[in-house]
Amino acid sequence: MSAIGVVSSCSCLRPGVWLLKPGMQQMGSFGLHTAARCAAKDYYEVLVLGGGAGGIAMSARMKRKVGAGNVAVVEPSETHYYQPLWTLVGGGAKRLATSARPTGSVMPKGVEWIKSRVTALDPDKNCVWLENDIKISYKYLIIALGISLHYEKIKGLPEGFDHPKIGSNYSVHTVEKTWKALQDFKEGNAIFTFPNTPVKCAGAPQKIMYLSEAYWRKTGKRSKANIMFNTSLGVIFGVKKYADALLEIIKERNIAVNYKCNLVEVRADKQEAVFENLDKPGVTEVHQYEMLHVTPPMGPPDVLINSPVSDQIGWVDVDKETLQHKKYPNVFGIGDCTNLPTSKTAAAVAAQSGVLDKTISLVMKNQLPTKKYDGYTSCPLVTGYNKVILAEFDYDAQPLETFPIDQSKERVTMYHMKADMMPFLYWNMLLK
Repeated sequence: MSAIGVVSSCSCLRPGVWLLKPGMQQMGSFGLHTAARCAAKDYYEVLVLGGGAGGIAMSARMKRKVGAGNVAVVEPSETHYYQPLWTLVGGGAKRLATSARPTGSVMPKGVEWIKSRVTALDPDKNCVWLENDIKISYKYLIIALGISLHYEKIKGLPEGFDHPKIGSNYSVHTVEKTWKALQDFKEGNAIFTFPNTPVKCAGAPQKIMYLSEAYWRKTGKRSKANIMFNTSLGVIFGVKKYADALLEIIKERNIAVNYKCNLVEVRADKQEAVFENLDKPGVTEVHQYEMLHVTPPMGPPDVLINSPVSDQIGWVDVDKETLQHKKYPNVFGIGDCTNLPTSKTAAAVAAQSGVLDKTISLVMKNQLPTKKYDGYTSCPLVTGYNKVILAEFDYDAQPLETFPIDQSKERVTMYHMKADMMPFLYWNMLLK
């Protein structure tokens, strides 16, 4: 859950704000998509798997290269969500409806929307299989299937969400439960978790914690709340500059942080959360909670596990600089489903889309890719209802900042960028 940082033709211009003018100029070429169907054709020059941020952005770019009728997007969902907004939905600052639009409304005009699921990939034969044994062949394949949530890997979930006092900003079905639990809080432990897996937007699990603390301060309940951040990691954040700033905030606001602490069970009927000590496998500790925010374990989509295009874990195996597949030169990956060693955020997708566009252009001309992705990603760390630390960094976890200010400081301007400007840029520029 992140801001959008779009790479333009000038690599030094990172955030999407710089694309406001050109983006507006391009808006006129978009409108209604080709109607969704099982499959209008059995071959496309460019086939995109996934209709999230990466898939829609790349289908728009590919339309301009090969023509709309030669591009198709495989996506089963009727609704497209701007998920970075869910941090603010869970904190009561935005409504869930503002994060959603019909998938058809974001599909580039003329691009074929195949409303189905991918069931298998066969890159050796340049084809994929969909539901009902439908086979689609391609010349170029872009994999943008995102990341899968695995609440079921925590004992007692997802059924535990039927009980009060528990929520999760990572699912459309549970994000509003976070806001309800936040409002209903009376006194006791408020626990926020981070799992022992890769996650999308590593900052989001603690953003809701800061919002909760601010809300209870405003409503006079702060003195009754024992706020705990139980994380499987050994650090609060992976980039030292921003970690140092966050630790200062944590100290000022009297928040307890427990490292190497992984949620393994929720006993929702008893309001108990069970955590395993990762330094002492098998050793667990039970915490009573008055509020619990769960960040679920995550992993690659099932269709990618043991797939020819994936690494041993199941992430799409791409070159970290060009996003071209390491084995299949006509296959490419973007976003959360790849094994790129950077944070999985919408900002990373935005940066990757510019590089991948250049990569595919050269591959189509039988030339070697030259544009290199440096791992740029961005995470606007929401620390209050009007404060954000804008973290921007690269593969080496080194700050890669846009503005001539110290971005490790909490700023009101960065909050408005996160809450107001970035959603506009997402809908009107990145996707188009």
